[in-house]
Amino acid sequence: QVQLVESGGGLVEAGGSLRLSCAASGSIKSISRLGWWRQAPGKPWNQREFVAGVTTAGDAAYAISVKGRFTVSRDNAKNTVELQMNSLKPEDTAVYYCKAEYVRLTTWGPELDYWGQGTQVTVSS
Repeated sequence: QVQLVESGGGLVEAGGSLRLSCAASGSIKSISRLGWWRQAPGKPWNQREFVAGVTTAGDAAYAISVKGRFTVSRDNAKNTVELQMNSLKPEDTAVYYCKAEYVRLTTWGPELDYWGQGTQVTVSS
């Protein structure tokens, strides 16, 4: 079983910064991509928005809405991922979820995705 635990959410004024962290634990063989998604207030779970992700090789991808403001980083040895969020805007308010994609528990086993429980980020205007 794989568990993702997020931390670092909170309340911040517009223009401020927050740093989110996520640690994946369990009998993990490999994780292809670690990243962050968010669910805005009032939106259902199937409308979660991709925010940023980084592969094992270090290739990072960002949503257009956060590019230049957010930075995603990963420690492969520790199976952790962080999201540095700068110049926050009220529209960044959401529950942020850590997601581990294409996770292998064994060399030849299936690749599965896992979600964290979410952490609230609120940006006041």
